[in-house]
Amino acid sequence: MAERQRRQTGGTALAAGLLVCACATACSGGGVAAEDSRAAHDPVRTVRQAPEALLAAGSSQARTAMEMAAGGTRVTIRGEGVYDFRRQLGRLTLVLPQDPTGAPEHQPITELLAPGALFMKNRGAGVPADKWVRVETATLSDGNLVTGGATDPFAAAEVLRGTRTATFVGRTQVAGVAVRHFRGTADLALAAKNVSATGEAALSTALKAAAKGFATADVPFDVYLDDQGRVRKLRQSFSFVGGHGKKTVDVFSTTLLYAFGTPVNVTLPQSKDIYSGRIAE
Repeated sequence: MAERQRRQTGGTALAAGLLVCACATACSGGGVAAEDSRAAHDPVRTVRQAPEALLAAGSSQARTAMEMAAGGTRVTIRGEGVYDFRRQLGRLTLVLPQDPTGAPEHQPITELLAPGALFMKNRGAGVPADKWVRVETATLSDGNLVTGGATDPFAAAEVLRGTRTATFVGRTQVAGVAVRHFRGTADLALAAKNVSATGEAALSTALKAAAKGFATADVPFDVYLDDQGRVRKLRQSFSFVGGHGKKTVDVFSTTLLYAFGTPVNVTLPQSKDIYSGRIAE
């Protein structure tokens, strides 16, 4: 009898252990399914919360690509660097496209991103090699979403606060990371009203300028959020009217974020290191 009870007790313990394992597996899948359900139920809210997740993450490495299309011409500028979301400080190295012969047209441009300002080295002809060019982003009609050749990662995310419509496309992967894919449209004017307290002054001004300066304040986007709600990939479309022929230029900006928590050390140039002369176009 005692032996049978021991066998029953052992069997019960084993069954309980298997039940725990099964429950853990099921609950894990159920958790993902539940999050997917919530994302599908209220995708606008989910997307609008993405900037908060980046602020919680603190910093990351970033890759950018900006493709400009006018008529039959397409030009792509690529960048890579680091960004601190809490301080809104970043450093990117931009590689400009080659000329038709395959030779580089320009040395890589180093950009330092800061609240209300953009600093560029190797900006162009007429600027000494050891000098920086400073641009006040509040004076730019696009809020520096396009001018710098790369969309500021924090500004790109803050545009999502202006999301008016969004749909949950489904789950996929970005660089081996499981993500949720959302597609929608953001409004720059609404984003300017909803910017985070961290970027309230300078960023709100920049987004207001962009809302007025672009051909339309609507920004179509595809965003991929990981299970922590952080942006892993964000593709946005902007349109503006430029050039003497007043052609509409379509710009497609892609931002990839990874290696969250990466230390970011950015030292802004001193006044003596900033070029104040004429800059060749």
